[in-house]
Amino acid sequence: MGFKILYRDKKTKARIGILQTKKGKIETPFFMPVATKTAVKHISVEDLKSMEADAVISNAFILSLRPGTNVIKKFGGIGKFMKYPGINFTDSGGFQMYSKTLYIGSNDKGIKFRDPFAGKEYFITPEDDMNMQLDIGSDVAMCLDSMPLYEDSKTSIAEAVRRTTLWAKRCKKEHDRLQKGTPKDKRQLLFGITQGGIYPELRRKSAEELLKLDFDGYSIGGLALPDICYGGAKEEAKKKEYEAIKVHKSVIPENKPIYLMGEGNPVELLKAISLGADIFDSCFPTRNARRGTLFTSKGKLRLLRAKHKFDKKPIDEKCSCFVCRDYSRAYIRHLLMQEEGVGYRLASYHNLYFLQDLMRKSKEAIRKGKFKGFLSQFEKEYEE
Repeated sequence: MGFKILYRDKKTKARIGILQTKKGKIETPFFMPVATKTAVKHISVEDLKSMEADAVISNAFILSLRPGTNVIKKFGGIGKFMKYPGINFTDSGGFQMYSKTLYIGSNDKGIKFRDPFAGKEYFITPEDDMNMQLDIGSDVAMCLDSMPLYEDSKTSIAEAVRRTTLWAKRCKKEHDRLQKGTPKDKRQLLFGITQGGIYPELRRKSAEELLKLDFDGYSIGGLALPDICYGGAKEEAKKKEYEAIKVHKSVIPENKPIYLMGEGNPVELLKAISLGADIFDSCFPTRNARRGTLFTSKGKLRLLRAKHKFDKKPIDEKCSCFVCRDYSRAYIRHLLMQEEGVGYRLASYHNLYFLQDLMRKSKEAIRKGKFKGFLSQFEKEYEE
């Protein structure tokens, strides 16, 4: 169990590593489609396998409500429940603090959430969260964290850092207790999540405090979500995101994987890899696909525009996915305009395949020591 570096790029901090989990090994960098309720929207497990998506992330709090951890546990864990052969990550639910529908309040003991299905209130402690994620049986679990928003004051964000550290200590203690006696190669991994908003000194403080707890990996929370966390100030948010990665890399040792939570923009993924980030997830590619915004080697394609009504070209002539091989822009546009499920599937598949292929190409460039040039060329063509 652990993380081992295999290759390093010569001119950037990009790297290839192997993360060993109880289910098996996975090579970094990798991007995880979001399977909140054990399924990626409009995408089957067979689709995930065909695009070689080797990891997904699900939401532990939502799954604890429906179908319930008792159901998933009876099947032998989330992987067996959804018949997925890859690596399963679960998020703690701290991210739901941004949702006015779900989040009620929090204190040092934990978070009070509202059940979106039945309206019932639940109070989740760090200890509850660790029990929940172990019952779900994911390969990698996340600590419960306190996620501040853009409009919060620096004082409030500092308080979120304090509470995140407090909860991380309790998560680690309970997680270790629950797995006492479990063979090392059968243990669920646990990642700490750092907070700190846009303030480098708070980001450093959070990383340094969590480093003392010796987690299996470290996640950067609350940064790759400009619309939620930074009021939509995209360019400023990206600068702060890159600064935070640099701060984390200066604190977290090289033998620990860095997980940038919520990042799914192709160019920004590559920039984060160049700074040394290893793991990513986002609903950005599937959400955008359903709205008709598709990734291509020449930038974003706004498929719902009228000019594509008779467009016989594939989404991306350089893409080798079955969607680009078999279907026209006009057909997929028609399906999306009619809100057909098949259209959502085809568009979502392409965007996810595009990112998986981008990860493959990134690793090839890192192995050759040419990642800087690869990033520069991709960014130039994508931005054009």
